[in-house]
Amino acid sequence: MFGIILLAIIQGIAEFLPISSSAHLIIFRDLFGIGASMGEEVALTFDIALHLGTLLAIAIYFFKDFWNMVIKGLTKGPKNQEGKLFWHIVLATIPAAIAGVLLEETIETSVRGNYILIAFALAFMGIIIYLLDRYSKSDKTIEKMNWKDALLIGCSQVFALIPGFSRSGTTIAAARGLSLNREDAAKFSFYLSAPVVLGAVVLSLLKSETWALIGANVSFFIIGILVAFISGLLCIEFLLRYIRKHDFKVFMWYRIALAIVVLLMVIF
Repeated sequence: MFGIILLAIIQGIAEFLPISSSAHLIIFRDLFGIGASMGEEVALTFDIALHLGTLLAIAIYFFKDFWNMVIKGLTKGPKNQEGKLFWHIVLATIPAAIAGVLLEETIETSVRGNYILIAFALAFMGIIIYLLDRYSKSDKTIEKMNWKDALLIGCSQVFALIPGFSRSGTTIAAARGLSLNREDAAKFSFYLSAPVVLGAVVLSLLKSETWALIGANVSFFIIGILVAFISGLLCIEFLLRYIRKHDFKVFMWYRIALAIVVLLMVIF
């Protein structure tokens, strides 16, 4: 139970901070032994359940935004500001959706257990996030985004399929590179997470074995979803407040430090 709760807290925090939730779940489970007693199939399904918890956090925190975007997007189209944002999210979701369907099995079998690659991705992307944030302008708001900006940010999200790159990290970095201010870059990243995570959850629930695993471990799944939901809500609020006055340097140093720890554990 301790492992279940800790992994759920990690997911809730790492899903929204630019530090890679998938890498953290793998590292804490495989290298630190937290929740290691669950089998591989249960672990993969449990990870999806934790993502459902953070999806609920996004849906609740930005409920009004999503409601207005969907209504305006379907009724008034891109001529309306909120409608345009809805279609930007749809466009930005397409690259990751296609890549996820095509590469899911390859990622799970070839990359998930490659700790050296994960460590490299953690350190490399941490530096990229900091540099793009440090040397990019902040003269563009989310309202001034165009379809090219949305598509480029969506394409960057493909890299997040590799544990360590971070979905929020890659999208925030791409948005900052396109001159979006920090807060709007984070908001668009949060908005963009909803359809991607929803798609992953739905695809998992379409598999009959998923329901069998959930049925056999229902209490663990419920607790995991609830804890990930609560920690996710708190983390969204924290990051939006933090980046109003701070840059991403602390996340770069954290990612580099974690990468070093992983490499040392693998080597020795």
